[in-house]
Amino acid sequence: MNRRPPTLSDVARRAGVSYATADRVVNGRAGVSEKAARNVQAAIEDLGYVRNVAAANLSQQRLYRFAIVLPAGSNGFFQRMQALFAEAASRLLADRVSLQVESVEAFDPEALTSRMTALAEAPLDGVALVASDDERTAAGIAALRAREIPVVTLVSDLPGSQRNAYVGIDNVVAGRTVGRLIRMAHGGRRGRVLPVVGALSARDHAERLSGMREVLGDDFEIAPVLEGRDRHEMVETLVGLALADDPEITAIYSAGAGNAGLVRLLEALPPDAARPYVFLHELVPHSRRALEEGRIDVIIDQRPEEEVARVVEHLTLLADRRALVRTDPIVPTIFLRENLPQVQADALEAAG
Repeated sequence: MNRRPPTLSDVARRAGVSYATADRVVNGRAGVSEKAARNVQAAIEDLGYVRNVAAANLSQQRLYRFAIVLPAGSNGFFQRMQALFAEAASRLLADRVSLQVESVEAFDPEALTSRMTALAEAPLDGVALVASDDERTAAGIAALRAREIPVVTLVSDLPGSQRNAYVGIDNVVAGRTVGRLIRMAHGGRRGRVLPVVGALSARDHAERLSGMREVLGDDFEIAPVLEGRDRHEMVETLVGLALADDPEITAIYSAGAGNAGLVRLLEALPPDAARPYVFLHELVPHSRRALEEGRIDVIIDQRPEEEVARVVEHLTLLADRRALVRTDPIVPTIFLRENLPQVQADALEAAG
């Protein structure tokens, strides 16, 4: 004879508390005495009660409310992510998931902290953000967590903070991968690498450079790092000056954005001019075109479609107080001119 599974009412009776008290304990809400909470937990273990999240959400007509905070500006990668989140927001409404996508100035911890302060006062079930490596950002995350709002860092992590999870690639490994590719491109010869970042205060950019340096070691010279703030015109100007002043540069590694300016600079080179090997991040329209035309050599893409899907999955599980299914870093894709996907080309053309 099959026994019915225990219900929350059974748990409340066994614990000697009201249904409302048992519900608060199961859902992790405050307002329950320590003794009552212990009794409820003991009853859960005795009865083998398992919370049916789907049924609870259906009965309560639960609406998940998530905020996504991305850097503003001309960064093609984050424009692509914004479009992906907007598409997801439209699609997920039928599943009672509301995605509120916002932007703050890039590399501005004060603006990010101000936005988090406002979100801490909003009725939200979770927040995903691109973290700045700054004490103010850590404090903003702590403020959200103090309001029992889960926080997921995206693309750039802040591991010393109270964030619940990180979604993105392992940026040190990405940098080490580029270092290995630079070595392969030079075929055993020594070289001089010009690094370009948005800002060294961006942990993802700094970690990528660190990984590259680990692999190149003392066999390669590293030119002074350029900080282009992910702005096309600034990157174009700074790299142009560096190449004019330093003819020994044999490779460029752009660990950030602003690569439309780098591509313009490369397009302006004389057809017969030798160029450095060029390695950069993110498959967006201008980087794809440059790879197809042979003006750059490799694109490291962190698969933003996968990142968007994981962010929604993580925030939903955290809102339900369930364990995360996947916590491993996303494995990036290495694109050469020969393996560019046509489906990606069509999507990028529509987005660009």
